[in-house]
Amino acid sequence: MPDTNDQDSAFSFGPFRLFPKSRLLEKDGTPLHVGGRALDILIFLTERAGEVVDKRELVKRVWADVNVDEGSLRFHITTLRKALGEAGEGSRYVVNVPGRGYCFAAPLSRAALADRRVAEPVSSPRTLPAPLAKMIGRDDAVEKISVELSLHRFVTIVGPGGIGKTSVALAVAHGQLGSFDGQVRFVDFGALTDTRLVPGTIAAALGLTVNSEDPIPGMMTFLRSRRMLLVFDSCEHILDELAPLAERIVREAPQVHILATSRESFRTEGERVYRLFPLDLPPQRDGLGIADVLAYPATQLFIERIAESLSEFELNEEDAPLVAEICRRLDGIALAIELAAGRVNAYGIAGTASLLDSRFSLLWRGRRTAVPRHQTLSAALGWSYDLLPAAESATLRGLSVFVGPFTLEAALAVASCQGIGEPEAVEVISNLLSKSLIATSPAERRLRYRLLDTTRAFVADKLIESGEAARVARAHAEYFRDFLRDIALKSTGMQSAGGFLSYADHLPNVRAALNWSFSESGDRAIGVDLAASAARFFLELTLLTECYRWTQQALASRDATPIDSRHEMTLQAALGVSVMFTQGNTEAVRSAFTRSLQLARELDDLHWQLWLLRGLHIYLTRVGDFHGALDTGVQGESVARKLNDPTSTLNVEWMLGVAHHLIGNQDKAVQFCESAMVHNPSSQRLNIGHLGYDDRIVALVALARGLWLTGRPDRAIEAARYTVREAEQVGQPLTLGISLIWTIYVFLWVGDWASAESMIDRLIDHAARHFLGPYHAVGIGQKGELLLRRGDVAGGIDHLRRSQATLYATRHRIMTTVFATALAEGLLSQNQLDEALRTIDAALAQVGDDHGESFDMPEMLRVKGDILARSGNAAEAERYLQKSLELSRRQCALGWELRGAVSLGHLWRQAGRRGDARALLAPLVARYQEGLQSHDLAIAKELLSALN
Repeated sequence: MPDTNDQDSAFSFGPFRLFPKSRLLEKDGTPLHVGGRALDILIFLTERAGEVVDKRELVKRVWADVNVDEGSLRFHITTLRKALGEAGEGSRYVVNVPGRGYCFAAPLSRAALADRRVAEPVSSPRTLPAPLAKMIGRDDAVEKISVELSLHRFVTIVGPGGIGKTSVALAVAHGQLGSFDGQVRFVDFGALTDTRLVPGTIAAALGLTVNSEDPIPGMMTFLRSRRMLLVFDSCEHILDELAPLAERIVREAPQVHILATSRESFRTEGERVYRLFPLDLPPQRDGLGIADVLAYPATQLFIERIAESLSEFELNEEDAPLVAEICRRLDGIALAIELAAGRVNAYGIAGTASLLDSRFSLLWRGRRTAVPRHQTLSAALGWSYDLLPAAESATLRGLSVFVGPFTLEAALAVASCQGIGEPEAVEVISNLLSKSLIATSPAERRLRYRLLDTTRAFVADKLIESGEAARVARAHAEYFRDFLRDIALKSTGMQSAGGFLSYADHLPNVRAALNWSFSESGDRAIGVDLAASAARFFLELTLLTECYRWTQQALASRDATPIDSRHEMTLQAALGVSVMFTQGNTEAVRSAFTRSLQLARELDDLHWQLWLLRGLHIYLTRVGDFHGALDTGVQGESVARKLNDPTSTLNVEWMLGVAHHLIGNQDKAVQFCESAMVHNPSSQRLNIGHLGYDDRIVALVALARGLWLTGRPDRAIEAARYTVREAEQVGQPLTLGISLIWTIYVFLWVGDWASAESMIDRLIDHAARHFLGPYHAVGIGQKGELLLRRGDVAGGIDHLRRSQATLYATRHRIMTTVFATALAEGLLSQNQLDEALRTIDAALAQVGDDHGESFDMPEMLRVKGDILARSGNAAEAERYLQKSLELSRRQCALGWELRGAVSLGHLWRQAGRRGDARALLAPLVARYQEGLQSHDLAIAKELLSALN
């Protein structure tokens, strides 16, 4: 501790010298003005350098008997820090220890008061290697370790190979030279192979002459009277010998401090472990620019090392995301980043990134001056691997089969195939974790483990060399087959909602297991079972393209590999869903659903029958067979009665309600679907696991549209917004897409163009991101409708035609008549009457003229009437408009009836039948009790005013 009673003593730290008795602080020999209280704080903290001073003790010393609050102390601490350095430099000298107080953490050295020009330098002993000229991203670690070392006498820096433990330890050691009056000794154990030489190695570093077989007694005598810092580097391979000796030194030499680096802790009394984590990395997201990338230490180090060999190098916007990806792939490991940076001169940024997948990246060489184990990644990893006992090296090799995070149970399954029992494997996993060869991965539900990418690449080669790769890959695939099957069994029936969503982090391993199973060296029988178990997993995660790939591959294996009925049922259902939502409503979809339903009936599985009827129902609605959809709903009623389950009954009611809405029975649709407004967790998401969407949301969109059609615009808007919010909560892309497609029409119908535009743009983007081809085409068509409403007729017609081409190709016929009607109106506004008439006639023929089998038939009849009226055929126009009104009344569709009445009112007005027009229109307007400012009502009121 500094002695401030010495009149001739001064203390130097960094560029500063402090003269306590003279109350003078100098920076580079120039007096520095500091407020009185701030200077008092500095003097007191330097008197207790390295100790944490309680805030109350500090206030009592500086303010004596004056009562001040803690805010005054914080103010003067801030003032002091600003005086000691800009941009937070002052906080390196005066450290806040949360909940305890403040500590002066910088090394101090004595200087003579008589010579106030230059402080006496403290020379570095030859045994302490030079620190890195510039260390990036470790300032906080150096400061925290320095504080720990001042408070505790034994600190170990722990971390995986190449993370920078030695560099940090050297930075700390050089910073402590003043505190230990230059008595800092560095002991490198990296090259030591004989553990019996540990005591002699330490003695040699201390400059002691060893004259006996056991140097420990003499060494301990020397250390007991010394204040000294010992830096033990690379200790992991000699811990059995070194740990008890380090513990003895700490116990018997009260002024000796030890700073050690190791890939695992000493596990001795008094040891404090500081785990050194990888350098901070840029997040994995789109749109990273240069400034975003360079804000993180890992990428700063990468660029810094490139600049050392390519002085003219400048990062550009194109390469910035690649640099971020390189550093992420290298897990923020400093050595790996430096080695990769050294390849940029030869291969460029993109070339270096592509080579990361190559085993040769493990052999990239670094600085010639580095110790051999740090010259390549392979050497660094081989150093740790070669120290492992047989069980640990075998287990580590096996763990290379995992891609991304894995659970303890998964690790044990792989270890067992190598003849390692569960109790031993648990201990081995713990040992590998403590040796920094396994990392933990954060997870919401439970702890996950992972290998760093560099470690995994290294031990994967070792696995191949050992001849164990096929056995380990089989155990890995079998584990995930059984794992997914067990989840499916636990989440049957009404508990199926969200059964797989919480296991999404297993996705990389499921993919790897499937790839192996269907490879030339794999086992297709395991692959078929795994694909069946994984089908729901892919559907719940909306990975429809992958679902299609693996279910198709499994079903294609039927000739060579028998498939049991339940597996085929699952695979056919998943195939139907994935094809329907990615490729369109082909006959392959109907065939897959029909076959799966047949198998479900043979197995007498009522739950699956209901699920498949629901899938067939949605398919039939999409191809425009609304009566067929109603028939599946009736079949579903029969199954639900056998199940005698309220949730099943509710879902069947929603099936019926949707079918009635599409056929045009709007009063029944609202009646069946109103229950969907009640949030009932037990009835939610019945079919997501198998069919990729939420029944309740489908019912809600039918309800919202039904409310508008039955003359309740405000309630329709409320239900539409609620539907989208609920779909967002489900967090499932297909469900959100359905909610957007169908509720957009409510906003188009009421004339809220701004809301409609926002939702259409969102739908188009959403469909593109999730590869939902037909949904994207629907969004383009709806964009066309909106352009027409806003007066951009040419743009609207172009969008509608593009949309129709895709929808016809994918047999997404549920929307084709709707868009044909809009297109016919657009052509009418351009006076292209013949084409408008051909377009609307084709739409009517698609549904079946005069049968009223579609919710939009009244609107199609109205538009044809408008076209005929513009063509001068008033009698035929009136006939079609009357048919539109009659059908609207049968469908209880007041919304369509009002539109038809407006068209007929204009026709009668031109014919001089103003009274008839008023008599037709006025009662309809009067029936509206809400939505009085909506678009159609405004037009109707305008016409009534003109008629009056």
